[in-house]
This record gives sequence, C-alpha cells and structure tokens, in this order.
Amino acid sequence: MGEKVVADGFDLSDRQKYRRKLQQCLAGLARLLAEKRFDRPRNLMGLEIELNLAGTDGMPRMMNAEVLERIASHDFQTELGMFNLEVNIAPHRLGGRVFDQLAEELRAGLGYADRKAREVDAGVLMIGILPTLAHGDMVTGNLSAVDRYMLLNDQIVAARGEDFALDIQGVERLCCSSSSIACEAACTSVQLHLQVTPGRFAAVWNAAQAVAAVQVAVGANAPFLFGRELWRESRPPLFQQSIDTRPPELQAQGVRPRTWFGERWVDSAYDLFEENLRWFPPLLPLMDDEDPLRVLDEGGVPSLQELVLHNGTVYRWNRPVYGVVDGVPHLRVENRVLPAGPTVTDVIANAAFYYGLVRALADDPRPVWKRLPFADAAENFDVACRHGIEAELRWPRPGRGGGIATVPAVKLVRDELLPLAAAGLDAWQIEPADRDFYLGVIEERCRRRTNGAAWQAETFHRARAAGLDREEALAAMTRRYTELMHTGEPVHTWPVGLDASGGPAAGSVVPDASGA
Repeated sequence: MGEKVVADGFDLSDRQKYRRKLQQCLAGLARLLAEKRFDRPRNLMGLEIELNLAGTDGMPRMMNAEVLERIASHDFQTELGMFNLEVNIAPHRLGGRVFDQLAEELRAGLGYADRKAREVDAGVLMIGILPTLAHGDMVTGNLSAVDRYMLLNDQIVAARGEDFALDIQGVERLCCSSSSIACEAACTSVQLHLQVTPGRFAAVWNAAQAVAAVQVAVGANAPFLFGRELWRESRPPLFQQSIDTRPPELQAQGVRPRTWFGERWVDSAYDLFEENLRWFPPLLPLMDDEDPLRVLDEGGVPSLQELVLHNGTVYRWNRPVYGVVDGVPHLRVENRVLPAGPTVTDVIANAAFYYGLVRALADDPRPVWKRLPFADAAENFDVACRHGIEAELRWPRPGRGGGIATVPAVKLVRDELLPLAAAGLDAWQIEPADRDFYLGVIEERCRRRTNGAAWQAETFHRARAAGLDREEALAAMTRRYTELMHTGEPVHTWPVGLDASGGPAAGSVVPDASGA
C-alpha cells in the first residue's frame, strides 16, 4: 500500500476496466511462472515494524508528521494513524551473524527516532496495541494526512455501507462502533519477509500457516484495547472487525472477510493471487498504462501494479508478495502474525524462531501440512490469540503412528519446535552463538510461561490491587513498559509490577489494610 494514490472518485466503468486489467495481470503472473523468469535463490529476508508514539505520561501523541520531519530518514514512514510510524530494515541475507546485525541496526535506528520524537514530547513505543488508546482517539481526523489512507478509508466505508461494529469477548467484553477504519490503526505489528523461488513458495507458505499459532502463543503482546482486557493477542479480531466490508447479512452468508487466516493449504503462489481476485472485490481501482502481456511478448518484466495493489488490500496473516528489483521478478512470503515489541531482543528472537522453524518444516520429507488438517491450524490460531502462552494447540503426534494430539504450546515449543528451529537456522548457516542466544529467549519465555501480554496483564492487575483506577493503572503500566523496553532486556526477565521490586509505584494509592 505504499504507492502514491490520489483520492479521486471511481465510476462503474473504472471498476470494470480494473477487473479486466487484474485478469491480464494474473495471466502475466502465470506466464512468468511457466517461463521460470523468477529470481534465483538468494536467502533474503526483510523486516518491518509498526510503532506507536506516546508521551512521558504514557498517552498517545497524534504527531507522526512532526516526528518524521525530525527523523528525516527514508527508513521511517507514516502508518495509518497519526500516532503510528513504521520502520523498514533493508533486506539481509540469512546466514552468519545476521540476527545480531539486525538487532544493532534496530537499536540504533529506534534510539535515534526516539530521541528525535522526545524533542516534541513524544517517544517511540513497540507494543501490539497501545494500552492507553481510547475509543475517542480513533476518529477520521486522527488518520495520517496521506492520500492513500484517506482513499482506502473512503472505499472501505463505502463497501461496508454502515458503521463498523467491534464486539470482542475476552477476559472482558468490548462493544463499540466506528464510522471509519481508524480503529485498525491500533494494531501495530512486525512483518517478516522471506524471498522464495516459485517451486519453494507453497512449502514455505504452508509451513508459515502451520506455525502462526505458535508464533502468537509465545509472542502475544496486545491484551488491552480501549481500556478493556480482551484476548492475549487482540490484534486479529480487531483487525478483522475494524475493516470488515461485510454487513451482517453477508457475514451470515459466509462471505469471506478481507482479514483472514485462509481455508486451505496451497500448491503454488498462483493459488493465493487467484483466490484474491476471485473472492475479493477491488477497493482501489487505480490503473497504469502497462499492458503486462505485451511487456512479456517483448521480453520485458511487467510490474503487475494492479495485482500488487489489490493484493495489498487483502489482509492474509501470511501474504504472497510479487515484486521486481533491477528488472528481475521475485516472490516473497510476508508473515504478518506478530505484534511489535516488547524489545529489540524479543523481536529478533521471534524472527529467528520463525525463520528457523519455517526452514525446517519446509524441508521436512513428511510435511506438517500433510498431517495437520487446515481447520486445526485455523483453530489453533484463534486459540493462541485468545490464550497466548497458556494456549493448548492441536499438533501431529511425533513418529510414524500418526494422529493429532492437543498439547500445551509451551511443551510443544520446548520439546519439538525449538530443536526444529535450531536445525533450520543451521540450514541457513546462522552462527551457533546467534542461534543459541535468540532461541534461548523463546525457551525462557516458555519455561517461565510469560510473554509481553502476560507481563502487561499481571502488572495491570497489581496496579489495580494497589488502588489505581483503570485508566491510571493502564497509564502507569504503559510508562513502566516503556522504561523496561528501553533497557533492552527481554520481557521474560522483566519484574512484574510498577517498580523494580515488582510492587506498586512510589506514590500510588494503597488501600488501608483495615479496608477503611
């Protein structure tokens, strides 16, 4: 969605032309695949992190334009909300000390951005959902002043035809509505990219789908929304409902949401692009003058801009990506499962676990997607979002006996998946020191049964028990989270509570023991 677009109106003929152009693009993709025109294996990975802006009081700051002007770096860009930024790390080759290198680049970049933000009483915060966001913050006027966001909002609102309804039942229940897509801006995530060959794409995508629930279970970091404690990872239900173009009648008919897990394992990248055209009406019928089939006839490589744009408005948790670099096309799997944060170390540990595990499962001669029903993978994702580190997941039993067992996520990770991830990182030729350090972070989360969501929830409840009201507790927890994030120590080492002792913050109101 990074293209520059202009918020002009569209008529029926625009949409008809766009559909025809999309079919030409899809035919062009099919030819590129058949003619084996794609880039050779390069083991390239990429990383994007969506960020929040918050003041020293823990409250959101609607000022990304001012902060970006001060940062003055192409690595940082706007995101949907005025309290959002996004940082993009240049592609790296998987191997050697790449994870330590990524960690150093992120620390330097985020540290610089935070210093510039503090010049205008803001700060950079990595967290799945900023706990101090209020429903009143999520208005059209707080969308970033960028044409593509305004146009996307207008088109999704028009397709919906009525207000967006949020109804999420977790530890507590949240019911509210919105007249725009602004609520989606509350979701801040980490996106992991992996460039793959066409022949390898299906195995990698299927593996990524299979482990999405495990990623969420160990990495959940979004338990609060608009003052309510919901799921341990509340981004997925929020994302789906906040941009749902389906009115209730279409939902009842089983029409697929634009944010979804999927419904089957695939055999090729083409399957996903074709499904996106078949099931989802275009939102942004913007066309260029390229004739993709003519470009192919002349020996060139088409940009397939319409296909790329449409694909960017279908929000799969593992999304196919087509791109062209230096005149050579390539395919990527974009993993969109993880929340941002809590620390750079945690983000890189989540990435190492993902890249190692996906490599091992894609290489497995007995693929997990041949043994795990897709419906179980989808249910696992829902369960992991609801329960986080305490989730119990369906997974194939080890050995040749077959069958599916329900197992605690922490046991599955420690007993089976961490060794697989280590083998996958060895296959990428990652240095053993990097492998052991970052996978050790995941192991310790499992051993201590904690992650960002668990820390947030427990710290919030301690603050409430110490006498703070709900809003005060969320703000105090956010301020403490920010302090600990800046130490860089992974979340499993954080003391629970509002100070280093794990108790209430100095000066907080503690009820008298007598109850008076």
